[in-house]
Parts: sequence; structure tokens; C-alpha cells
Amino acid sequence: MTADIPTILATSAGFQRGRHGLFDLRPGRIHRFAAELADAAAAPKICVLAQATGDPDSRIGAFYSAFAGTEFTMSHLQLFPMPNIDDIRAHLLAQDVIWVDGGSVANLCAVWRVHGLDEILHEAWQAGVVMSGVSAGSICWHTGGSTDSYGLDLRGFTDGLGWLPYSNGVHYDAEAQRRPKMHELIGDGTLSDGFATDDGAGLVYRGTSLEEVVADREGPLGYELKRAADGSVVETPLPTRLLPDYPR
Repeated sequence: MTADIPTILATSAGFQRGRHGLFDLRPGRIHRFAAELADAAAAPKICVLAQATGDPDSRIGAFYSAFAGTEFTMSHLQLFPMPNIDDIRAHLLAQDVIWVDGGSVANLCAVWRVHGLDEILHEAWQAGVVMSGVSAGSICWHTGGSTDSYGLDLRGFTDGLGWLPYSNGVHYDAEAQRRPKMHELIGDGTLSDGFATDDGAGLVYRGTSLEEVVADREGPLGYELKRAADGSVVETPLPTRLLPDYPR
């Protein structure tokens, strides 16, 4: 099962956290929604990519623990120190959902290009595998966004994959620099017009058009950001649909 048209779910949402530390995780509503978009909700195959943090074994292990005993069949593609899969193309084309974890979007896109993964992922997207992810895993599909890839002070990133012809702002309500930096970068022309998400919200693109905004809880929103003629940025909150609490 795959999506009927190329689909991207670009988010500031992710796993549900338990009480026992950073690696106590469970699939979030956003993962089950991604499986629904892929028309594979009953038994989805999901491949996790964690190149944005250098493929740490501890984090990948936590993802396997999160999906264990659920309807998901998880795999991962590791590129550090070398690929863990011989036929990357065949493996990714066989998935329902690709989930890209957060971290450094600049490093993520650079490593993907070195391995030709950008071309393979594009083929999978066109074939109906749902591309999804959080933070860096949201910005990467766009032309760019604001990033801490270069240090604690946010900077503009303009070397995204560019499948979606918009800029992308993540963690819009959760980190103090995010909103003003996106306004600055769009206002001065560094970034194109685009969209942003509060923590917990996600953008659903069908083809290259934004179809809807969803959230995993009450409150988070998506926003449209457009540069005005005077260089100011007009920010418009978008209707945001609350995802259901999917049965386990």
C-alpha cells in the first residue's frame, strides 16, 4: 500500500515520551497518521533515517523499542560509518513511510547527496512512499529554513532538497529565536515565502500543494509566511485539524 499521489508530512511533532528518560518513546499520533496517508494503517512498514544526528546506535535502538509490539514493522537505514543495507533503493521503495529524525539539516542533506540518497528518496516519494519527519526531517524537503546546524544562534539554510518550493520554520512556538528569525530571513529575501509549525503540528503536502495542517494535541498551529512589498512578513495562522487518538 502507498499513497495515491506523492505525499510529504513535514512536522514539528514526533514520538510520545514516557516517564523514564529521553529514550522512553512510543509512536505518536503523527506516525499513525503517516501510515494512514500511506493507506497502510493496519500493518505499516516504516524506515527511520537518523543521519541528522550521525546515526547514533542509542537513538536508533530507542526507535526500535518504541515500535516494538505495535502494528508497525520498523527498519532503519544507517549511513555512518557505512550503509547497513546493500540495496538501498529496493529497501526504501518497499516501505510505506520514511520517517526522518531531527538534528542538523545541513549535515543531513549533505550526507544524503554524497550517497545519492536524495535521488532514491525522490523516486520513492513519486512512487507513493510517504516522506515524513520532524525538525530537520521537516525542513529538508523544502528549499530551506532557519537552523541551528551552524551553532546556537539560528542562521538561514538554503540548500534543502527543494521538492517543496517553500521555506519551512519548525519549533515555531517552542524556541524564542524561531519566529523572529523566519521573519527576518523571509523579509530580507534569504528565504522564500513558506510555512511554519508549532511543536505538535504538521504540514500535509499532496504533490507540492499544502493540503492541510494537523496537530497531535489541542493548541499547536501551522502558519503561512509571506513577504510583503515593504519587506515585512505577513503571518497567517492556518486551520489546524486535531488528529484522533488512534486505537493501538
